[in-house]
Amino acid sequence: MSLPVTFRQIQVFAAVARNGTVIAAAQQLHLSQSATSQALSDLERQLGVALFERLGRRLCLNDIGRHLLPQAERLLDGMEVFVRSAQEPEGRLSGTLNVSASATIGTYMLPALAGRFNERHPGADLRLNLRNTGEVVMDLLRLNADLGLIEGQCHEPRLASEAWCQDRMVIICSPQHPLARVGRLERHDLIDVSWIMREKGSGTREVFEIALGAHVDRLAIRMELGQHEAIKQAVRAGLGLGCLSWLSVAGEIERGELIALSSDLCLTRRFSLVWHPERYRSPLWQAFKVFLVEQSDQYPNG
Repeated sequence: MSLPVTFRQIQVFAAVARNGTVIAAAQQLHLSQSATSQALSDLERQLGVALFERLGRRLCLNDIGRHLLPQAERLLDGMEVFVRSAQEPEGRLSGTLNVSASATIGTYMLPALAGRFNERHPGADLRLNLRNTGEVVMDLLRLNADLGLIEGQCHEPRLASEAWCQDRMVIICSPQHPLARVGRLERHDLIDVSWIMREKGSGTREVFEIALGAHVDRLAIRMELGQHEAIKQAVRAGLGLGCLSWLSVAGEIERGELIALSSDLCLTRRFSLVWHPERYRSPLWQAFKVFLVEQSDQYPNG
């Protein structure tokens, strides 16, 4: 049976979906703009359906396009595996894996883990993207990432996830802060101090707010910052208290630059592995996931 749809048309469809314009897709595929536009028009004509909503020069996937994109991605990934299998020695892992990770994981864990994985599999190309948890979820939904690592649980029903390893968060203050002499934060102290917080959408912020419960709306938030280092600098300067993963502040606490405050808040959490269940999971994807699970016992306390 002859199929009316060509591999090039599927390539163009996926590229336009990722880039949002015919011009950008043409540049990615090294095609002329006219050839790219023609391939997309032919695909929609042969399928008998429109795949995009046209908003000026931008093209946004409609419901049918969103339904078909994961299948197109699987076909493209399968073709890549087919070609690599013919070109490379049997059993050697290679290819590209796009990994999006939230800030704590991407900054303090993933670089070392990726380095060890590359030592085992030098043909693998791991491309790491640092995001907050909400942005990792969007990367996966838009098929811009193959695997995500987030802080806390995944609440997006369209994605698959599993618990990975444990993390412990800690409340920190400057050595000159009045609470530094006490060494402990009581419940009644929560609303009497200023806070330096991660931005909304971060896993760190979500876990902290859940731990606070009814107190969260009464906090005096002085700053919202998107980077761990910026929060640590602000706390060190005495501008307020912060709450970050132990992984990110252990060095400063050991050197006496920051003080860890004990409290009765529940600040333990799980990191999670997240992926799109309809996206093709290559041998490289599976090997990296197994590797991450094997390495998880290195982080029993965050």
